[in-house]
Amino acid sequence: MVKEKIFCANCLNCIVIRQYESEPDRYVLRVRCMKKKWVKRSGEEKLYKYFTVARRIMDDCDGYAEAGELYPYIKNLRKELPIKDEIYSTRE
Repeated sequence: MVKEKIFCANCLNCIVIRQYESEPDRYVLRVRCMKKKWVKRSGEEKLYKYFTVARRIMDDCDGYAEAGELYPYIKNLRKELPIKDEIYSTRE
């Protein structure tokens, strides 16, 4: 039996956060797992770039909580995500 891949972007535990740059009013978007399933070899939590989250796949995850219908969502996400980091500002 072939097991379906788990797309992290379709999990309720996958959230977008702000990561502030050297200037306190500038930030980029990053994605993290609230269940802390993404870790580096050093044990530190791994953050992924926002524009790459549609490619983040796991073979198995005991913390996976499906957020909705997978394929229309992932297809649209890949189309709509920026192609590189965008720097945002808290200034109006």
